[in-house]
Amino acid sequence: MPNNVRVRFAPSPTGPLHIGGVRTALFNYLFAKKHKGTFVLRIEDTDQNRYVANAEKYIVDALEWCKIPFDEGPNKNEKFGPYRQSERKELYKQYADYLIENNKAYYAFDTSEELEFHRKDHEAKKKTFIYNWHNREKLKNSLSLHTAEVKQRIDNGDKYVIRFKTPTNETVTMHDIIRGEIKIDTNVLDDKILFKSDGMPTYHLANIVDDHLMEISHVIRGEEWLPSMALHLLLYRAFDWKAPKFAHLPLLLKPTGKGKLSKRDGDKFGFPVFPLEYTNEKTNETSRGYREDGYFNDALINMLAFLGWNPGTEQEIFSLDELIQSFSLDKVNKSGARFDLDKTKSIQRQYLQTKSNVELVKLFRQILKKKVPNRDLNDTYIEKVISLIKERATFVADFWDLSSYFFTAPTEFDAKASKKSWKEGTVELMEEFITILTNIDNFSTENVETKVKEWITSREIGFGKVMQPLRLSLVGAMSGPHLFDIMGMIGKEDTIGRIRFAINNL
Repeated sequence: MPNNVRVRFAPSPTGPLHIGGVRTALFNYLFAKKHKGTFVLRIEDTDQNRYVANAEKYIVDALEWCKIPFDEGPNKNEKFGPYRQSERKELYKQYADYLIENNKAYYAFDTSEELEFHRKDHEAKKKTFIYNWHNREKLKNSLSLHTAEVKQRIDNGDKYVIRFKTPTNETVTMHDIIRGEIKIDTNVLDDKILFKSDGMPTYHLANIVDDHLMEISHVIRGEEWLPSMALHLLLYRAFDWKAPKFAHLPLLLKPTGKGKLSKRDGDKFGFPVFPLEYTNEKTNETSRGYREDGYFNDALINMLAFLGWNPGTEQEIFSLDELIQSFSLDKVNKSGARFDLDKTKSIQRQYLQTKSNVELVKLFRQILKKKVPNRDLNDTYIEKVISLIKERATFVADFWDLSSYFFTAPTEFDAKASKKSWKEGTVELMEEFITILTNIDNFSTENVETKVKEWITSREIGFGKVMQPLRLSLVGAMSGPHLFDIMGMIGKEDTIGRIRFAINNL
């Protein structure tokens, strides 16, 4: 391991940051922190046609919310800045020119119409058109044209691109930390465009130049970039630079396990694929976010860490510090990682259970302000409610449905439960029960339980005959925690009032 580990996350600001991108950022962050290195954010905005104005802010906000902030990047510790490629574009031309001068690249003047003609011509002959060693000296470029004509075309302002001159008859041997040794025959590679006619570099050139100038030691990126690895290594060689080490992460797959996870899958199966809610400025379409859906950021990170990585132990719940200590690229899988919504919810649920009730009070208060705006509730009461219902919840948003009867008396009763528990003789029994409750001075949970059980035993009636209609009266359904806890919480007056309401309405 080099002394100075430097990794980068380099998203394109073309829309919201997909959770696949968050996982790539996370693995870079974990690797950097494990080796006391630096996590760099670089904005790769060379594709100006797809640029979205609010996307960069979204990327930064998402990383901050996920607690994986960058050490260097736009407006932060700009040691190798600027960190937006659009602000570095003057830089790339000199490197493209260097490749031209050293016969590692060439000018190509072919129009899009001409290239389309070649593609269709090849298709008609059941062949595939590839711009490379096989035909480049027959096409319209500085390898086939006279030097004077090339100069004249450039002076005239003719549109051109700069293509990499891929070496012929070579085998490139590549090493990927996750996938091991890979060999590629250079004759099957095309001559990729490095510099476009609009004066902007393509990803391939800008990415190599920036990684070199920013002293990136390890490139940890998605599997979709694996086919570009040979070109990138050849570019490092063309510049006579030392290449970083590469690691290509497995794809994030749909819940079915077939194909790459997309926003469409989230819409179809009912889960977010973005960390934060996002509204597209152009279409006004809003996409769901994990934060707004009620997930804890540490639960999301824990879930994402397990998509493609396995610590090799039975442990499932990790703090961020534990992830940093345990993380290793050697334990990242080669095969795609299937997104599992049930697993995601399970991790969220486990995180909820470990949160302190004091911490959850603050979050639940935001819901209570909307549901019971006129009630002045103290933290102790809310905390006690949470302690009684928390174990059945996955999200803080579940608290209201699980506990509404602690804050407001039911006005409707479950029809099935009513039919089962409210029978002939129930009204008379409940009237007698009210009398018993009226005579209890100490209305604590324990004392009420003792007195009520004594009464039921003395009357020689089944507990269900009293407890079922009582639960229905207090909750409105056959759900909820220990009945005497509910009575002790809502108090004597409210308990009697709810039983009276049930007698009058059932």
